[in-house]
Amino acid sequence: SATDIISTVEFNYSGELLATGDKGGRVVIFQHEQESKNRPHLRGEYNVYSTFQSHEPEFDYLKSLEIEEKINKIRWLPQQNAAHFLLSTNDKTIKLWKISERDKRAEGYNLKDEDGRLRDPFRITSLRVPVLMPMDLMVEASPRRIFANAHTYHINSISVNSDHETYLSADDLRINLWHLEITDRSFNIVDIKPANMEELTEVITAAECHPHQCNVFVYSSSKGTIRLCDMRAAALCDRHSKFFEEPEDPSSRSFFSEIISSISDVKFSHSGRYMMTRDYLSVKVWDLNMENRPVETYQVHEYLRSKLCSLYENDCIFDKFECCWNGSDSAIMTGSYNNFFRMFDRNTRRDITLEASRESSKPRATLKPRKVSTGGKRKKDEISVDSLDFNKKILHTAWHPKDNVIAVAATNNLYIFQDKLN
Repeated sequence: SATDIISTVEFNYSGELLATGDKGGRVVIFQHEQESKNRPHLRGEYNVYSTFQSHEPEFDYLKSLEIEEKINKIRWLPQQNAAHFLLSTNDKTIKLWKISERDKRAEGYNLKDEDGRLRDPFRITSLRVPVLMPMDLMVEASPRRIFANAHTYHINSISVNSDHETYLSADDLRINLWHLEITDRSFNIVDIKPANMEELTEVITAAECHPHQCNVFVYSSSKGTIRLCDMRAAALCDRHSKFFEEPEDPSSRSFFSEIISSISDVKFSHSGRYMMTRDYLSVKVWDLNMENRPVETYQVHEYLRSKLCSLYENDCIFDKFECCWNGSDSAIMTGSYNNFFRMFDRNTRRDITLEASRESSKPRATLKPRKVSTGGKRKKDEISVDSLDFNKKILHTAWHPKDNVIAVAATNNLYIFQDKLN
């Protein structure tokens, strides 16, 4: 059903847990099972650990608007104790969830019987010490904080800061900085809303905190530019510290140039030295010390350049593809159509197209590289660009922070592929 469509995928910091959010406002968390003694050659699988309803549909009576329950983003907090915490957001409201385990319960109350009924005080003649008895494992998800009413426009990003105390949230025109303990106020750090909305020329498409420097963040725009800001420079980061933009090649200018240059995702490398941006046809890697052009550009599906007209007519040209780094920053991944996803090895510059399908997800199945043919004769293993299915698209992917395990969301199916990728 439409509510099952996966809208975000995110590993936690250790990779032990994997969270998905969907259009129906649900969060499903998968846990990595330890490999069994009798089958040591098999890496452990991911099994459902907890499922909970994070957001419900709402109605804004002042604006007569329905607010979708769809989960736009999930971000894990670094683990501090036995419990896990994550932030999830829909278009308007961010929630902090605590996920904790219970495998014991107290027995032997003084004021009530075992069945829970209150006892008559006169019948209490002795004091009992309650004991903890084992019980079946229960995983509980409880909302600890609700951060609401701070965004006029739809929230597209949340990002936890490296100080582990603050996080930022971004909508089309503003970025707010929150303290994780304070729900009733946030600090507006970027505001690009023009005095006259008719002069609006660009919107914020994504924002992320630097992985190590808690004063630095970046945000991308629909004009294909990225701004890096330093919160130490000024309270309101209206003046960026760095401005990344690749000058357009005038020879390839077309009616669609502006639409396809819009950046749909920006991600810092784990090292913090690079950032990666995804636009409609390509992924670019930028060195933070070089603003005038990317150091690497990877074509995701260049064969679609001749199809932009029909992709505009069926609205696919506005699809927002995400991208991610592997744990060592040596490879990157992003999605495409026909349930294809692309991986680029930054060292060898080799790239591969893989397909997420029922066939490829059978146990011990290996992923076969896919090729798209653009013209003339088609080799037997190739698929013609004209027979690609544009309804099957991989927008959301995640890479395990340490191992070669990837999670790929294909509409309402989650595929997890392990190792053997190299």
